[in-house]
Amino acid sequence: MTNQNLSPELFRVVDANINRLKEGIRVVEDIMRYRDNNKDFSSKLKELRHKSRIDEIDQLLINRDSTNDVLRPTTKSELNRTDIKSIIIANFKRAQESSRVLEELFKLQDTSYSENFKYIRYELYNLEKEIVLNESV
Repeated sequence: MTNQNLSPELFRVVDANINRLKEGIRVVEDIMRYRDNNKDFSSKLKELRHKSRIDEIDQLLINRDSTNDVLRPTTKSELNRTDIKSIIIANFKRAQESSRVLEELFKLQDTSYSENFKYIRYELYNLEKEIVLNESV
């Protein structure tokens, strides 16, 4: 695979979205694991988190510039959580949006990565429905 289709700036977008995807999944995974002791949901989420990767780690790190991220400061809406359900929903949405960005960008370079992130997105939709509609949330 060549990296000619993704510029350094787009690798920066990929890096941010892989991080955001994995972080969103991890929040829900840990709630399912430690609060609910739900092995099924936490295992499915862990599997998706492990699928949320690409091989070009060096390209991600070389192009990372988190210090100069123009939206690094927290926005008020990010601080607005009313209960555990709102945390779970916010993190599912964060992960779903990030997987969509990755799916679209990798259409330029590697369709197998694009298909992987599409698969992750649809699995997250299914898990969100199951978890949020579960009475324990």
